[in-house]
Amino acid sequence: MKKMTSMPALLTLLVVASVGFQVVAAAQAPPPQTPGPEHKRLGYFVGKWTTEGEMKPSPMGPGGKISSTDDCAWFEGGFAVVCHYSGTTPMGPSKSIAIMGYSTEEKVYTYYGVDNSNMSMTTVPHGTVQGDTWTYDDESQMGGHKIKSRVTLKELSPTAYTFKLEIQGPDGKWAPIMESKSTKK
Repeated sequence: MKKMTSMPALLTLLVVASVGFQVVAAAQAPPPQTPGPEHKRLGYFVGKWTTEGEMKPSPMGPGGKISSTDDCAWFEGGFAVVCHYSGTTPMGPSKSIAIMGYSTEEKVYTYYGVDNSNMSMTTVPHGTVQGDTWTYDDESQMGGHKIKSRVTLKELSPTAYTFKLEIQGPDGKWAPIMESKSTKK
């Protein structure tokens, strides 16, 4: 004759097994991530900035003066900086939002941005920092053609940096499209 296990004994066995599994699972779970030095380096951009510059005639639009006020803040967790831009370009009023981050897996800085003119960076450019110079390289579609672009940000001081956007022509040469200077308020 088979011996029947009582319901309380079975429940006790299930609870002990469940607790044991949870302890093992918790021991194997990775610790919560914290921002590394590369993430903290993005803190340079946190704050309110004013930007003045010039755009050259290009596939991006006509040439002329540009200006904006920029407000950049840490996104919750401290892994990314979110910037809101509002200003004027040769095409009229401009508003945009950007997210700057760092990919610990790819070991590169990232940037994603969209604006009110249907312009967006749908590929995530790869960025590096060497000393006081940030460089982002990107390849995206513009007007049905693949365009290679390069953005160079040069820190002049804790409260000022320059920005240069260049595109690569069919001849392989880089041509400046936009240059500006930003100053922290």
